[in-house]
Amino acid sequence: MVFFDTTSIYFEGQGGETLGEYGKSKDHRNDCKQIVVGAVLDNEGRPICCEIWPGNAADVKSLIPVVDRLKKRFKIGQVCIVADRGMISAETIKEVERRQWKYILGVRMRNQKEARDNVLSDTKPYRVVYPKGQNSKDPSPLQVKEVMIEKRRYIVCLNEDEAKKEAADREAILCSLKEKLKKGSKALVGNKGYRRYLKSIEKGFEIDEDKIKEESRYDGKWVLRTNTKLDAADVALKYKELWTVENLFRSIKSIVHTRPVFHKCDETIIGHVFCSFLALVLMKELSNRLQKKGWNLEWQDVIRDLDRLEEIVVEQDNKRFLLRSESVGSCGKVFQAVGVAMPPTVRQMKVDKGNEK
Repeated sequence: MVFFDTTSIYFEGQGGETLGEYGKSKDHRNDCKQIVVGAVLDNEGRPICCEIWPGNAADVKSLIPVVDRLKKRFKIGQVCIVADRGMISAETIKEVERRQWKYILGVRMRNQKEARDNVLSDTKPYRVVYPKGQNSKDPSPLQVKEVMIEKRRYIVCLNEDEAKKEAADREAILCSLKEKLKKGSKALVGNKGYRRYLKSIEKGFEIDEDKIKEESRYDGKWVLRTNTKLDAADVALKYKELWTVENLFRSIKSIVHTRPVFHKCDETIIGHVFCSFLALVLMKELSNRLQKKGWNLEWQDVIRDLDRLEEIVVEQDNKRFLLRSESVGSCGKVFQAVGVAMPPTVRQMKVDKGNEK
């Protein structure tokens, strides 16, 4: 099972020779050229490959070639793709099914007619996967139900906590909107949060009750389409693991400082992104080894403590020594986790034919 998603990374300068293009920025920087980066994770959350496209590449065109290369590179016989709403189109699903690949794909509820008109209208009761938790460490509440439209299998998922939050947020917007409408402000139509609930009338605007009712149908829900034989609950839980990829992209942009990109040549841009990806592979492996030892350490603490660990050269009586600074914080645990012995506090450097060892 592989999890796939993409993000965009913008350039501070002019961007790459052919990779740097203007496109839909996920960082809301449409004024900058960018590249599109895709990452694939395995079932245990390990990064296994990354891909780079010009900044104007469409997500829906990236899924098929990535899986093709993945299958060929790793000699994979069967694969199950887990991807988000932006990854799919009718043509993509048709091609995936033609190749007999298994998939769990998010569906755009508002835009996909069958999901909007048929799937969400299904009246069968939900099945509880996780009830409402008693404390913050409990899983988020989750209910699921299966809906078949001809031979197409959909899974409708519901988080009641999220549904209540979205309903409350909408009510707050409507209360504010009602107050502003009393003042007759036509500027309201420029506000996206307000505009979705307005309709035009002869004297200006008024709240559209039909839009409110329609929007409430989506509260706390998401819809998946799958051709697997997994239980509906397992389908929903596997899809939720896709959020690991989103966390990965946040790590790419912040923890390993992939952005901003100042390189100009395509080759150096590719190298820059690959080094970031390689850093994430090492980060994931180290985190796994620490967890196996029962140590749940914050990554920023690990990096800070390792940065403090230094060796300096000292000369005394025509001899040279390496002095190691004190091991602080998580350093000792990190060395243990990876099976590396901590260097002695003091060790003499041997000199052989003028070369230091």
